[in-house]
Amino acid sequence: MDPNHLQLDVARLDPAPIDPELERIVRRAAPSATLLRAVAIGSDDAAGAHQVTAKAVGYGIPIRIDVDDQGILRSFVLHGAGANRFGHDRRADRAAELLLAADTYGAIPAHARALDVGAFRRDGTSISLMDSGEFYLLTEYVSGTPYAQDLRRIAQTRHLAASDVERVDKMVDYLVQLHAPAPSREDAYERSLRDLVGGGEGIFGLVDGYPREDAALAVRLEGIEQGCLRWRWRLKQRPPRPSRIHGDFHPFNVLFDDDASLHVLDTSRGSLGDAADDVSCMAVNFVFFALQDTSAWRSAFRTLWHKIWDDYLERSRDAELLTVVPPFLAWRLLVLACPVWYPELTDSARGRLLQLAELALEAERFAPTLADAVFQ
Repeated sequence: MDPNHLQLDVARLDPAPIDPELERIVRRAAPSATLLRAVAIGSDDAAGAHQVTAKAVGYGIPIRIDVDDQGILRSFVLHGAGANRFGHDRRADRAAELLLAADTYGAIPAHARALDVGAFRRDGTSISLMDSGEFYLLTEYVSGTPYAQDLRRIAQTRHLAASDVERVDKMVDYLVQLHAPAPSREDAYERSLRDLVGGGEGIFGLVDGYPREDAALAVRLEGIEQGCLRWRWRLKQRPPRPSRIHGDFHPFNVLFDDDASLHVLDTSRGSLGDAADDVSCMAVNFVFFALQDTSAWRSAFRTLWHKIWDDYLERSRDAELLTVVPPFLAWRLLVLACPVWYPELTDSARGRLLQLAELALEAERFAPTLADAVFQ
């Protein structure tokens, strides 16, 4: 007998207040159902409090919902996703967990079926997402020209205008203001280090985007991965440095309008991490754009490279920056050297970017002068 379709014996059910929103949720799956009761289900009800195998942490407390569906007792379970430090600290993580469950519960035999998936609005009412496909985001339009256009011009002319120096000033001022210390959240900072190395957009994911048939390159990438892992442990053993960040502060996400005002797009990684992320993300592009013509490094980009480091260190007074930046710098260099992202880059240019990553990871304290070595 199906336990979800038992003949109803109302006398055996404890009366409970009817939650109108729970009833609305259930009625999307069973339109004729009337809610009878809702009871929280423990994550490990069978384990005693002192059992060594008792499960202490779960990803949400499910609620069993009993309903009267035209004289038939039916039972459903409403699942949520609780916040914790195991990759569920962001609302987007918890949404992803539930959407994945809705997509996969029917993919294996003998599994409980997913009947609906949805979200709660701010006023407590619910909305179903069961028939949704891909998600979208609507934002305002910001006018301006990507800073990458300036870098392309500099690479072609091998000349700096006064405005080029001023724009680095503005970016540094923006970052110093942005990088206000975040509330003390050691777990969130630890998450940022984990994402840096292990995330699909992080170092491991990027390395997987390189061609596998090049054995010499594979050895080189393995060495960079191992260097980044050593740095993750080094940073884990230091006091955390959580700050508000942009998370993807590169020249295509930074715009300057006709009044030379700065605007930014597409903050990522939860907008919380280490300031070294943003500084290195922009700085590596002065190396990258110089690779088109290495003489542009000596005549223009070298000046901007040193300026962003020197000015940020002076204005932020972040004395630790150069002692934590190597893995963040290596990550951004791996992006720029990756054939998936920049297929037209020459093998020589890729080698120079990886060389700088290796030099940075080997140093106890990063020295911006190391960039000169890749242009010799």
